[in-house]
Amino acid sequence: MTALINRIIDHSGVDGCGIRTVLVFQGCNFRCRYCHSPDTMGTCNGCGVCALHCSSGALKHGGPGKKPEWFEDRCTGCGRCVNACRKDASPRIKRVHLKEVTERIRKNRSSIEGITCSGGECTIQADFMTGLFPQVKEMGLSCLIDSNGAADFERMPDLMEYCDGVMLDIKAMDREKHVELTGAGNEQVLHSAKALARMGKLSEIRTVVSAADSGARETVDGITRLLKPYGAEIGYRLIPFRVYGVRREYRRMGAPSRSTMEELRGIALANGFKNVIIT
Repeated sequence: MTALINRIIDHSGVDGCGIRTVLVFQGCNFRCRYCHSPDTMGTCNGCGVCALHCSSGALKHGGPGKKPEWFEDRCTGCGRCVNACRKDASPRIKRVHLKEVTERIRKNRSSIEGITCSGGECTIQADFMTGLFPQVKEMGLSCLIDSNGAADFERMPDLMEYCDGVMLDIKAMDREKHVELTGAGNEQVLHSAKALARMGKLSEIRTVVSAADSGARETVDGITRLLKPYGAEIGYRLIPFRVYGVRREYRRMGAPSRSTMEELRGIALANGFKNVIIT
């Protein structure tokens, strides 16, 4: 069993509770305007443009339709190849075997609390996670998922049995606004939020807020009202828009003021949520 992986972060302190190993899966079914890792969205089509922008000799193009060969030992991490990609992908993507991933996690075992599967959208490769999670649990580690909510988690009982929690992004409550931000509707996202809450698997909701988002108040109010019946212990993370990594055409969205973020936090608290964080 294999998965298409953008990168593996051995130790992260910002992807769930404690220090975690993070698997960043390649491929996403949303096209979020403010995505901070747009190189995780698409897949390489072998055009070779990235190799033309590599100045360190780390990329060798094998011809039309063939993924460039990446020499990791020569790579300086300058990012020119990623910036040049027309497919929102990266030539540094790897197809890794389940055994290779479990061995890497096992090496980190003594210094981490668990793993987090992120992306892109990791649930696109749910079969790989279903094979991975039981082995990770046997190591005494926890398993978290960072998701956009497009998957139907109720149809993944084998995966959810070993999943300790899902950190779910909700971009907007209004469907048209959600389409504007992501290119997709939010019906399944909202269904996923309620379904995960019922299962006791919804550990955190995340919403990115930009200065250009006129519907942020309605979004925060709607989300917290929607999930209030399932318990106020669900975490809510409000994230101000940051320009780092965002595609050039969307960098002018701007960050909201601190007072705006505090107002949004106040709405969530007033609706009964207790754990509301601005990051």
